[in-house]
Amino acid sequence: MDTRRLILFVIFSFSIMLLWDAWQQQHTPQPAATNSQPALAAPTDKPQAAAGFNLRKGERIQVKTDRYAAEIDTTGGDLRQLSLLEHKADDNSGPYELMTDQSQDKLYVAQTGLKGDGLPTHYQTFTAAQSIYAMQDGQDTLEVRLSSPESNGIAVDKIYVFHRGQYVIDVRYEIKNNSDKAISPSVYYQIIHDNQSNQGSKMMPTFTGGAYYTVADKYNKVKFDEMAKQDVSINAKDGWVGLVQHYFVSAWIPQSGNERKFYTTKLSEHDYSIGAMLPVGEIAAGSSKTVDAKLFSGPQVQQELEATAPGLEYVVDYGILTIIAKPLMWLLSHIHELVKNWGVAIIILTIMIKAAFFKLSASGYRNMAHLREIAPRMQALKDKFGDDKQKLQQAMMEMYRTEKINPMGGCLPILVQIPVFISLYWVLLGSVELRHAPFFGWIHDLSATDPYFVLPLLMGATMIIQTTLNPPPTDPIQAKVMKVMPVLFSVFFFFFPAGLVLYWLVNNILSIWQQWAINRMIHAEAQVKKGHGK
Repeated sequence: MDTRRLILFVIFSFSIMLLWDAWQQQHTPQPAATNSQPALAAPTDKPQAAAGFNLRKGERIQVKTDRYAAEIDTTGGDLRQLSLLEHKADDNSGPYELMTDQSQDKLYVAQTGLKGDGLPTHYQTFTAAQSIYAMQDGQDTLEVRLSSPESNGIAVDKIYVFHRGQYVIDVRYEIKNNSDKAISPSVYYQIIHDNQSNQGSKMMPTFTGGAYYTVADKYNKVKFDEMAKQDVSINAKDGWVGLVQHYFVSAWIPQSGNERKFYTTKLSEHDYSIGAMLPVGEIAAGSSKTVDAKLFSGPQVQQELEATAPGLEYVVDYGILTIIAKPLMWLLSHIHELVKNWGVAIIILTIMIKAAFFKLSASGYRNMAHLREIAPRMQALKDKFGDDKQKLQQAMMEMYRTEKINPMGGCLPILVQIPVFISLYWVLLGSVELRHAPFFGWIHDLSATDPYFVLPLLMGATMIIQTTLNPPPTDPIQAKVMKVMPVLFSVFFFFFPAGLVLYWLVNNILSIWQQWAINRMIHAEAQVKKGHGK
């Protein structure tokens, strides 16, 4: 592989990727503030934020399951704290804390409420039979029932149902209308989040913001900046709404068959809510009704997302190259099932990709080997014609025709592999499966940078070796630039996930082996032509 072209194409490709992302940020239409579906059949004004937003706090109810450590506040029955027991914190200090209300600078809360005269909103104080709930061995579900005081003859219970081995929580309202008149309430589900936390780094920015999905409009992301400019107000017949961040997602999935309104609200300078509101329908005097919804709150694992709700799998966003990235992730996952080590799985996947491109790469390497063999003659032409560029160009083209060399023949293998490289970049950057996944030795997290920069340095060394296998540039300035570029490129990879650098390092090693073998073969053929060998 021509290292010069490799560097230029990779830089070009990443530049295009970054420019595309910037263009999308600037030109993606904001969700319309007007209804896109027929009006809902019941009052659907979104819940109003209290003036001078301040999250009220009451008593805490502790909940422990095999996957969650949670806290429910008696104010509103909000889910205020949620730790994922099977996922570590970024600093490995304990379980990963997904939701919290401990600071306005880092706020992440799931709320629900009912709208209607005498019905409990997220400001209502609930009571529970106990303050600690724990899932016992052999227990598949854990129910936490909250009750609000009866008002105007209406009694409401709010029930959380946690499931063993799942990141789906059932949330149910049981409404008993003991009054002497019918009521037509609405129910809302929302997530509150700040616009400061979980934004990624400058070198590796990641999306944190709202998202919603409908069958008609598909998957849409809503940035906090867009929420600040204009509230979202979308009427739909189906779908879910949620909060997406790197590796994790929380999504409210209302019961199917009901029309709904998706909305956003700016609560304060740094805090926003995104939610859905649905009509409950009429509840006659003396009757009752149950309203169900699901809350998915956990890691972005494709299989679990697909099993939970249509379109939820799109939160694992591989960008415009999803058509390549998803099969790569599928293959990588199946390899991991066999070898039980994500680093080894990446190495095997790299070998498989290299094997798939072997013949294509070989043609490019043969072309580069021929160029390497005629490099002295090319230099002689340059010395002969000096500054007469036209005659030099004509002589070079004649030599290419005589030797049957395509000077651009080494570009095609690189062009074909660049989409695969970028797709794998998104896979390794966005797959929660690689978060805190160890390889060996000092590499404890393939989704993070190499702490000692060993892999980037080794990759830089392989690029230098590749440079020596390529035909030397005839231009002295270009020659100097190409000596420096592998070093600069290695520094660039200091900020990449170790898994991605591992892929490119193994790819380089395989490329060196293939190019070296082809160079030897072409050199031997050249010697035979000259009569110096057999």
